[in-house]
Amino acid sequence: MRILLAEDDPILGDGLRAGLRQLGFQVDWVRDGLAAERELSTDAYAAAVLDLGLPLKDGMEVLKSLRTQKLSTPVLVLTARDAVPDRILGLDQGADDYVIKPVDLHELGARLRALVRRAHGQPLDTLQVGDVELCPATREVRQAGVLVTLATREFDLLHALMLNAGRVMSREQIEQHLYSWGHEVESNAVEVHVHHLRRKLRADLIQTVRGIGYTLPKD
Repeated sequence: MRILLAEDDPILGDGLRAGLRQLGFQVDWVRDGLAAERELSTDAYAAAVLDLGLPLKDGMEVLKSLRTQKLSTPVLVLTARDAVPDRILGLDQGADDYVIKPVDLHELGARLRALVRRAHGQPLDTLQVGDVELCPATREVRQAGVLVTLATREFDLLHALMLNAGRVMSREQIEQHLYSWGHEVESNAVEVHVHHLRRKLRADLIQTVRGIGYTLPKD
């Protein structure tokens, strides 16, 4: 899944970006509040990690602006501001989680997965559609109990479709989910990933909605 990281500290930001990528996230990193506000207004992210002490525009103001625009992107505030009034204000302004620095990287990943899961109305960590099960934490996929090996993009595509089961995702939406900045996207990349998933799982799992995109029907 693709997330936005808003952190002005170059050492911490670089470490968080590298660590979250190792956990399977696609990460775009901005270093000031105006850039964070601009990127989040596109609503292309599964979640955001937002520092409050950002230059140009404070993170709390970014969060307030985001919610004023009725944008529902899950936001995890990651900050050194540990006073109880700051935590209360952050949550009341629309943060979905409030975490004090420093944080264990694996805990941060788990919190992000939980935010995304809840945003899509999924009560459990393991997603299931028919006989296909997907676990974001372990990045494992099983069909009828049998482990299926998927490439990174194939897993991410299946994850996106399962989170949105019953809804049609356009190719643009899928590309936004799969690719962070700096990645060249082949014109037929999504089609190729869909083809591989159908071959590895089953041909009728993913349905094509002609002229719109793809959907994974609910049970």
